[in-house]
Amino acid sequence: MKGAAVDGRGGETTRAVVQVWEGAAPAEVFDVASAEEWLAFDADVRELHDRPWLLPRPAEEPERPAPTLLDRLRGRRGSRAAPPASPPSPPPAIALCHPDGRVREAALDAVRAAPELRPLLVVRCADWVAPVREKARALLAELPGDALFPPAELILRLSRRERGDFARTLLEDALRAGPAAEVLALTARPDRATYRLAYRIAVERGLLTPLELAATAATCGDVTLQDLCAEAAVRPGATAGPDAATVLDRLLAARAPRVRAAGVTALRRAGRHGDAELFLVDRSGVVRACARYVLRQGGVDPLPVYRGLCADPAAHPAAAAGLGECGDRATDAETLWVLLGHPLPSVRVHAISGLRALDAGERARLTPLLDDPVPAVVRAATRALLPDAAGIPESLLRERSAPERPGAVRVAADRLLRAAARQSRPAPGYR
Repeated sequence: MKGAAVDGRGGETTRAVVQVWEGAAPAEVFDVASAEEWLAFDADVRELHDRPWLLPRPAEEPERPAPTLLDRLRGRRGSRAAPPASPPSPPPAIALCHPDGRVREAALDAVRAAPELRPLLVVRCADWVAPVREKARALLAELPGDALFPPAELILRLSRRERGDFARTLLEDALRAGPAAEVLALTARPDRATYRLAYRIAVERGLLTPLELAATAATCGDVTLQDLCAEAAVRPGATAGPDAATVLDRLLAARAPRVRAAGVTALRRAGRHGDAELFLVDRSGVVRACARYVLRQGGVDPLPVYRGLCADPAAHPAAAAGLGECGDRATDAETLWVLLGHPLPSVRVHAISGLRALDAGERARLTPLLDDPVPAVVRAATRALLPDAAGIPESLLRERSAPERPGAVRVAADRLLRAAARQSRPAPGYR
């Protein structure tokens, strides 16, 4: 917001209210595109009414003539020509936020001729006073649908309040019936709630092509949007279009595991079961599970594939984890134990994960890995040892928590000591 604070607590919002009270337009003193600042303005008007010494003082009254003798005989203290001045009425933006509900209700009529005050009309739709709320809702319902798009962020912020659903319902209806360009414009808003809603409506209306959806899923960092767009990009019918192969390739190359998983699962519907074999060694367990599912649907057992890949683990380190996820404990556990001595750290990490998946971890054989020179291996070994931390000698862990030890080793020892203490503690009610 523009301007400086006028006191130690009110800050810039207080200054904005004072300037509006003095006649400035809201757009001149704060960012009217920000939902946060409209809500702060609304709250601060009420606070200033509780701190009237911060408000502008009315113009000084003209000096009244001294009472005449006749005035004094009639009991008058001042001249009849100088009646007491009434306080000036606040500007509409101030009145719409006034603590008195009757003042707020009367000020709503000013919004008809002042579109710039529509954000405060939206605020009053969630007002705690029923007459104010009902009148505001009636006025908001009269507006054209596209009038709700600029204050979309404010509408969605207010929808979290107890009485804030009315404006959100109007906004959603307007998005479903409004021009496609307006809906797509909202997908570019920086506010998360706004662009999520816009994307959801755009997907419902089919305003985005599968290729556009795949690109959004692959590049955005919002996991909710990743799921929404990835699922829409591979829904039945989408994988049969002219860009079907490009759509799947875009998803399969995504950095986010959940997006790659959606692409791998869609390979089955596209009839590309064999392409899933490449993802048996994906770094994500979710993607590996989807790849095994697609291969089985195509009549291929992934277990022999994993066993063959583990013969050359350096080329595919994650094959060790995949072997543990679908292997046989009696047959495949020893292969993973051998891989714990592999010189490549990523192979050792995935071998530990595979042993955990097989439930084949042995405390005595995993504990030496707490001294591994690679922190990732130490962390993986710690996760595998946590369920049985009470069985590790305390002296061994205390020694590894010494200051001269590497940071990853100290953190691992501290985690295991805390886990051991919890496991050794008697259960509540135990005697």
